[in-house]
Amino acid sequence: MRKFSLLALLFSFVLVISACGTNKANPESEGNNAEKQETQTEDLMAKVKDEGKLVVGTEGTYPPFTFHDDKGELTGFDVEIVKEVAKRLGVEPVFMETQWDAMFAGLDSKRFDLVANQVGIRPDRQEKYDFSDPYITSAGVLIKHVDNEAVTSFENIEGLKAAQSMTSNYADIAKSHGAEIVGVEGFNQAIELINSKRADVTINDNLSFLDFKKHKPDAPVEIAATLDDASQSGLMFRKGSETLINEVNKALKEMIEDGTYLEISEKWFGEDVLK
Repeated sequence: MRKFSLLALLFSFVLVISACGTNKANPESEGNNAEKQETQTEDLMAKVKDEGKLVVGTEGTYPPFTFHDDKGELTGFDVEIVKEVAKRLGVEPVFMETQWDAMFAGLDSKRFDLVANQVGIRPDRQEKYDFSDPYITSAGVLIKHVDNEAVTSFENIEGLKAAQSMTSNYADIAKSHGAEIVGVEGFNQAIELINSKRADVTINDNLSFLDFKKHKPDAPVEIAATLDDASQSGLMFRKGSETLINEVNKALKEMIEDGTYLEISEKWFGEDVLK
């Protein structure tokens, strides 16, 4: 009886060991699944090719980069750049419009293949996302009324009224130079205050100024000085999108080399905004 009990006990022990062996194999299986998922992520270009479309997240309310024209059609600098990139990849661009914050969430959830919205390439964003090669370079500029000959540099704005969005980096720069901040909702309102001489200056993005002057060349405002630190923007991707990023970078390089990029840039800004 004891012998039988001992044999039964040994048999039960073997079963337990076997079960433990099976459990140890699961993480390896899960690892294989993870590798498959990673491979699928890395092969994003193949997915885009198979589906024949490039899904792009954008605001559609941010001129001159992405907005709707008088006919209600989506257009803008970023829109034309991405359309040309998609053409060279042999696929159709599909734009999905959403708010700024939602674009990041949409990219995370794989609603989009990339985001095109003059997204600045910053270290905090590079920790979570990958970017294409830069395709926009912009710098902060000091804008004044043409009659204001006293302002020639940022050092001249101490005690002057600077029309700025209250939470912007440019407002902080104006404060650091001793300017009195006059709160505005955006670029156009800042220019209106300078035109009417209710404000002396504004510090703003040079691309916004170029776009404004393109549409209103006779406006009595001009650039007095430019900040030393320029910022660059790129198309934004999820981490692990290397195959697609490589092809996009190749298309951007071809566009720059054959003059297509310059043509689009001059159409929207009147000059080359790559550098």
